[in-house]
Order: sequence, then C-alpha cells, then structure tokens
Amino acid sequence: MNWTGKKVLVTGAGGFIGSHLTDMLARRGADVRAYVRYGSRGSFGWLEDLDKEVYRSLELVQGDLRDADSVMRAVKGSEVIFHLGAMIAIPYSYVNPAEAAQVNVNGTLNVLNAARLFGIEKMVHTSTSETYGTAQYVPIDEKHPLQGQSPYSASKIGADKLAEAFFRSFDLPVAIIRPFNTFGPRQSARAVIPTVIVQALTGTKTRLGSLTPTRDFTFVEDTARGMICAAEAPEVVGTVTNLGNMKEIAIGDLVTLIARLVGKPLEIEQQNSRVRPEKSEVERLLADNSRAREVLKWTPQVSLEDGLRTTIDWLREHLAEYRRAQTEYVI
Repeated sequence: MNWTGKKVLVTGAGGFIGSHLTDMLARRGADVRAYVRYGSRGSFGWLEDLDKEVYRSLELVQGDLRDADSVMRAVKGSEVIFHLGAMIAIPYSYVNPAEAAQVNVNGTLNVLNAARLFGIEKMVHTSTSETYGTAQYVPIDEKHPLQGQSPYSASKIGADKLAEAFFRSFDLPVAIIRPFNTFGPRQSARAVIPTVIVQALTGTKTRLGSLTPTRDFTFVEDTARGMICAAEAPEVVGTVTNLGNMKEIAIGDLVTLIARLVGKPLEIEQQNSRVRPEKSEVERLLADNSRAREVLKWTPQVSLEDGLRTTIDWLREHLAEYRRAQTEYVI
C-alpha cells in the first residue's frame, strides 16, 4: 500500500502503542488524524513527545469513544482506521468493570458503526493476548479458546467478537490483530517493565506481585509495524492474527535481566496487593506467530535485550515524568 496522502484515523493515538504507530504512519507519508480522549488539560498524550515536524503534520482530534457523534466526526473522510483506543488497565477493571465494558465494547461498536456508514477501505482492530487467558496449550495460536479472566479481558473479547460480527454480517473489511505484551518507550508506568526499570534506576528494591507468570514480550516498534502490515494485507480481513516473539520469560527472570542491564543488584519484594485474584491470574502467555510470518510477512526485529536497553535509556531521560502519577489509558 502506498501510504502517501492516505487518510488514516488512529484511535488511542496519544497512548503508548498509538503514538508509535501514529509516528510511523506520518513518516510514511500518511495524512493522519489522531483521535485522543478529551481531558481538561487539553493534552494530546505522548503525541506531544514526537518530533515537532511530525507532530505539526497531524490532525489532532479530541473526543470520547463512548460518544457516537464524536466517533462519527472522527471517522468521516477516513480511508483506513487503526482502532487502538481502549481502557487498558487490568487492576482498574476490577474496580470499575462497567467502564471497561462501556469504553472497550460500546466504544468499539461506535467505531464499527461509523466505519460501516462511511465505507472505509480497511479497519485494523487491536485485540490483546489477555483474551486467551492462561495458556491451555503452547504456543498459543489463533484457534486457542478465549477466556475472560478479568473484566478487561472480557471486554476485549466482546470488542473482538463485535468486529468479527461486522465482518460476517455486513462485510466490513476489518482485521483483528492480537499483540502479546508490547513494551518500550512511553509505556504506562504501571506496566511491569517500566515499573521494574524505574525502581532499578532510583533504588535497590523492586516491589511486584507474582513472579512465576511468563510473558511473551514484543518491542513496540515491531508491534506498530505489524499493524501496518495487517492494513496492507487483504488476506487478513475477517481473521485474527497474533503478533508475538514465540519466546517467553518468567517475571522473576525478567527482573534479573533488567538488573543486569542496569548494572546493579535488585532486591525483589513481593506485595500481595499487586497479585491478581487467584482465578484471574494469567500464568502463561507464549505466542504462535506463524500466521503473521506467513501472511503478513512480519517477523520481530528487536530482541528482548535490545528493546530493554532502548527502554532503559529512554526512561533515564524521563524519570521525572515516571515518578509522577501516570494516567492509565488514552482513548
């Protein structure tokens, strides 16, 4: 696909992955409309961290996914939609499950309805590996059963099924991309990797929940590139495609690796308050990325260690921001 002049809407553009994807699309020449959740501060999130020339090229739009009229205005005139906007915080979803459902399910329905009304060329809907729950077999392929082990994951399953329904019912050209544990610069301070890195850079102790769960980490630029590959591949319309590394690491081993890269010992203090409810903990995630390799021609290019080095260097320069309270989601 030639992205030069292509009219693209990115929801959740001010968030972690969204800001990287927006940057990548703008640098490829796309005419990007960046949709972010309205806040009283008037902030556009991590988009404000982009290169000034890239930032000035964006059409910045504030709104709320739960407001159908706001979504309609954002979608109108777009040719391609990347839907990343969501309430992403798992701990917050235990406290406010209704908000998770309203944003992730109803918000996605609003995007799908608008995409259908305006006849968009392609929509890439962002799922999450959390929809699989704890692995029933590994590696996890796209046929793995879905399991709502938290209100967040249940809401994302609902959103995914709506996207599938709009393809099957209305022939909407939507592809579902399911990333596994993306990490990198600009990630929420409450995610495990920035949590450990910031604690390592500022002290000698890290406070975490369970150390035994395993995760399959993908560097954010690889995830964003995979989303663009999905928009370019007609074969993935109406299907789900995993984006992951096919490599897993336990959280305890991840802490050891980060401590080595930072260059100082790090004591681990387990805190019960950080542990998920027993039946809600996802113990193992390991992606099967065969479909992405075969259909998208996508392979991860950044190793876990190299991605962690980049993230550590970035966090050194942004410690002040990460020591302040961070917002959990940008819609």
